Amino acid sequence: MLSAPFFAEVADGPDTGRAVWLTASQGVRIRVAIWDNPGAKGTVLLLPGRSEYVEKYGRAAGDLAARGYATLSVDWRGQGLADRATGDRMVGHVDDFAEFQADLDAMIDCARDQGLPQPFYLISHSMGGCIGLRALLRGIPVRAAAFSAPMWGIPMSAVMRPVAHILSATSRWFNFDHRYSPGTNGKTYVLDVPFVGNTLTTDAEMWDFMRQQALAHPDLSLGGPSLGWLNAALRECHALSQVPSPALPVYCALGLAEKIVDPTPVHRRMPLWQGATFELYPGSEHEIMMERPATRARFFDAACGLFDKHR
Repeated sequence: MLSAPFFAEVADGPDTGRAVWLTASQGVRIRVAIWDNPGAKGTVLLLPGRSEYVEKYGRAAGDLAARGYATLSVDWRGQGLADRATGDRMVGHVDDFAEFQADLDAMIDCARDQGLPQPFYLISHSMGGCIGLRALLRGIPVRAAAFSAPMWGIPMSAVMRPVAHILSATSRWFNFDHRYSPGTNGKTYVLDVPFVGNTLTTDAEMWDFMRQQALAHPDLSLGGPSLGWLNAALRECHALSQVPSPALPVYCALGLAEKIVDPTPVHRRMPLWQGATFELYPGSEHEIMMERPATRARFFDAACGLFDKHR
């Protein structure tokens, strides 16, 4: 494994942070960040959402370290410093969500090769929640999992949903699937909209944390999703909706002000997930791990409390 760039000055995480390159399927180069924690009770595999990168979770790694856990996170293919699929670096594209499972497998191999403390646990956010649920169904080696605003559905009106399916599928047939999905562009969200009215967080300091990362290292940033990504996401969310939840201890958190993912599939799945805990967070937007301090503490206390029970 070769050392990869890691921007510790904007990650604001434990000073053990480092990054390495991995090669996943199809020869795609991805980047993972490792925050060691001597004497840790286990390692959390932290799966970011769409458009994110490992430095964004430096503070989360600090929260986990304070509760006794090491952290391993990833730049999924097509974002962060990982290989991107098109000549336009700002379009988020993937042909099939199965590709992300290959990235996760490489991530788990890395955790083992690096001798990170076991058992392993999972925290996944947004698109990472979609990838994470599929991974749990595949039986990846984790003892328990926590979800933050999982993307088990994409919000759109009943009128637009069949249009989105048809347009995104057609884009694959006629080779324009690398184009931006309607209503999106190549601009980075945190640099394109003001704090007031944003749909990510109600915490101004965490908003500035994300903005400063984008300003300092623009190569980490991503714009809107491609039509191909949209088609892959719609297909995967539908496929997941057809299968029961795996038998695993789970905690799931969802903000009551959620506007990025469709909350309906979360509300449908979680009451049926045997032994799972589902909590709603009043006043919280999409980024629960980047919300106000009390909200962040509530999430990490709940997740790590669950992990502590399943060592």
